[in-house]
Amino acid sequence: MKVIAINGSPRKEGNTYQALKTVEAELEKEGIEVSIVQVGDKAIRGCLACGTCGKLKNERCIIDDEVNDIIQLMKAADGIILGSPVHFSGIAGTMKSFLDRAFYVASANGGLFRHKAGAALVAVRRSGGTAAFQQLNAYLLYAELLIPTGNYWNVIHGAAPAEALQDAEGLQTLRTLGRNMAWLLKMKQQSSPAIAEPEAEAKIRTNFIR
Repeated sequence: MKVIAINGSPRKEGNTYQALKTVEAELEKEGIEVSIVQVGDKAIRGCLACGTCGKLKNERCIIDDEVNDIIQLMKAADGIILGSPVHFSGIAGTMKSFLDRAFYVASANGGLFRHKAGAALVAVRRSGGTAAFQQLNAYLLYAELLIPTGNYWNVIHGAAPAEALQDAEGLQTLRTLGRNMAWLLKMKQQSSPAIAEPEAEAKIRTNFIR
């Protein structure tokens, strides 16, 4: 089994990276391969709202950049972890541009991430962590991922790179998340031959003003 972890931080080995590595260590103990892909330092523009990905159904965004390659890595993985630093009580801007496009392509092409294990975590200096954490969870919920838990909200605190490694409670939360995610992945693997997945319904889109 394989998990892909998305690092939305512009710092390659900052506190978001350390948080992802903490979860990675627990997953690897259970024999689950983890790859960390950094998007936070890339020049990724936001969604154009053109709808082309839904018209062509080719699993690609019309903006031809690394986002399309990462979408395929996410599709092939058994689990997805989204990690971001907190900027003004929200996720990093480049991370949002990436997620808007990746998850819209996935939705418009039949639910590419549906029923994968999916988790979110954030790194924050002081405040705004839970707001950013919920923002990441919105993508997972919309795409019907199965969400494992930590034993608190998946927020770790630190300012300078690697400072988060001093947050004992945050580290415990992320270790718990890693173990729970490994357990969920193994349960899904064991049950898949015997229990059929629920059938997906076609998406209903309701406008409030007609």
